[in-house]
Amino acid sequence: MDLLHTQLDNIQRKLAFVAVENIDWKFYVQTFSWAVSIFESYLLIRQYPLYSKTSPPEVLAKHFDKGVFEKSQAYGKDKAKFALFSGLYKQLTDSLMLQYGFYAWSWSVAGRLLTKVGYGSEYQILQSIGFVFILFVISSLPGLPLQIYGTFVLEEKHGFNKTTPALFISDLLKGWGLAFVLGAPFLAVFLYIFQWAGDRFVPWLMAFMISFQLVMVILYPTVIQPLFNKLSPLAEGELRTRIEGLASKLKFPLKHLYEIDGSKRSSHSNAYFFGLPWSKHIVIFDTLIQQSKPEEVEAVLAHELGHWYYLHPTKLMAISQLHIFAILALFPAFLHAPPLLRAFDFPKAVAAQPPTIVAFLLFQMILTPLEAVVSIGMNAVSRHFEWEADRFAVELQDKLGEEGKGMSDMGERLGRALITLHVKNLSTVWVDWLYSAYHHSHPTLTERLKALEGFQTKKAKTQ
Repeated sequence: MDLLHTQLDNIQRKLAFVAVENIDWKFYVQTFSWAVSIFESYLLIRQYPLYSKTSPPEVLAKHFDKGVFEKSQAYGKDKAKFALFSGLYKQLTDSLMLQYGFYAWSWSVAGRLLTKVGYGSEYQILQSIGFVFILFVISSLPGLPLQIYGTFVLEEKHGFNKTTPALFISDLLKGWGLAFVLGAPFLAVFLYIFQWAGDRFVPWLMAFMISFQLVMVILYPTVIQPLFNKLSPLAEGELRTRIEGLASKLKFPLKHLYEIDGSKRSSHSNAYFFGLPWSKHIVIFDTLIQQSKPEEVEAVLAHELGHWYYLHPTKLMAISQLHIFAILALFPAFLHAPPLLRAFDFPKAVAAQPPTIVAFLLFQMILTPLEAVVSIGMNAVSRHFEWEADRFAVELQDKLGEEGKGMSDMGERLGRALITLHVKNLSTVWVDWLYSAYHHSHPTLTERLKALEGFQTKKAKTQ
């Protein structure tokens, strides 16, 4: 532990200039946040002409009839135009709030509200919670029209929306309530660790955040998910038999197998698993069950279990923890930097002893360009894991030996399932490589189909 703190102290000494030099951090954040936004707009402009293509890639030609492909292209075009507008709109509103001292104003309002209920400025954690929720609620308001348009115009136009206005409002209020119920105690403990541990907060904060993630794994299926969707045990039948058999053969610790009413809000489909290492839950959207044959859904689950087999969730969590550690290791220099707060319009009295939550949020803004680069790297790792899981499905029979009889065509089934998902969801099949590298955590459909074909060819040669 002493070695860790020594190394962290060395980092802080190299960043000591942050606490004394009057750097125009607001200009820096504005410049780089706009640079990222303009780059994202450029990627959309690169992608947009591909929606004018009149036929799908050759490998998909026999799977799309002309009408469905035209609908897919029209949906992609409308989403691209909406993404371009909403991205610039959000950047503009964020930029205006930043430029005109919204963060300093929110801190001041939180302090005044605290005073009215009999608490002074010495109750920094309470003021910080108020500050965060003022930011959260008010900054959410400009985006509400975009959410409404996206749900009731864009998704409705292309036949996907199932959300009623009442359900939309209910989801919104539940989301806000949940953010407060979970966010307030999380933030209180988060900030208390800073007060208790001082500048040696990094290992303690890391331990707390990992513990919180594990608690959420338990709370999500039992408390949070039921607030928004109904999870029912998957009905007896061929699909349930196939999935339970597959899980048993792989020794996957399946505890619950659920069907979720995804059609309550949308026609889009999906399947996923979650849980602790010794207790896993598989969730299948009712739309996936309706759109695909049982053997194809089984192939989709074989891919998902490939992620479990290769420990992909654990590896991604480890990478994310390293990422968080790197952020926290840099933070102390910004925590004790009055010039940072002064650059964002905070009064001298507040900047002289920077509130932890304020310094942390401003620090996160400063990291904007770095986070954009990190996201590209994380997408690359995620895509590699997707290919690995696809290969797992193809090679499943070989891995299971005698128990894998009847699974030699799992790769073909997975390919058909992926095509069905893309066709039913009107997903884009022409994708610019740079746009994909930045935005997509999964390979494109054509990339996956070519890889599946390659895996199957290689498998056939070795037999």
